[in-house]
Amino acid sequence: MSRSLDSTGLKRLHRDWRRQTEGRVAIALDNVSGPFNVGSIVRTAAAMRVEKIWLMGDAPELDGDKVGKTALGTQRYLEWTRVGSPEELAAAVHADGFQLIAIELAENATPLHQLDLTVPSCLVLGHEDRGIRPAVMDVCDHTAFVPQLGKVGSLNVATAASIAIYEARRQVWDQ
Repeated sequence: MSRSLDSTGLKRLHRDWRRQTEGRVAIALDNVSGPFNVGSIVRTAAAMRVEKIWLMGDAPELDGDKVGKTALGTQRYLEWTRVGSPEELAAAVHADGFQLIAIELAENATPLHQLDLTVPSCLVLGHEDRGIRPAVMDVCDHTAFVPQLGKVGSLNVATAASIAIYEARRQVWDQ
């Protein structure tokens, strides 16, 4: 019979996974305006050791009260910065050694699991209804989508972020 881990067992489990996880993952939020979505993304990012978050447009600051309500203080574990333009985002991401990947339901997008995410990758997520702006898509190195099988046409942005971040980590674990 399995039992939930106590705090010591939980720390040991996470430490073991950190030791076997190489690879660099970052995210960029383009106009993701819902603070509760941003907070959820932040919490996942902190849990999966995302290296950095870039914010653009209407994305709220990570230290805001509404973001913090969902992030539950996990934003303190992340480095984040705001950029003003798609070109500034691309320059910063590339200078830090990441490829820039738009996560978007778009023409000519590649299924996410078919991209090589074992190289440093910055995953871009866009506005809850409108997605990633065309100018941001234009500076990305790749466009990928999360395959969906049901009758629902899209995912909540925080859910899509979680799946994309997990896929980047999974690919490293499978090496």
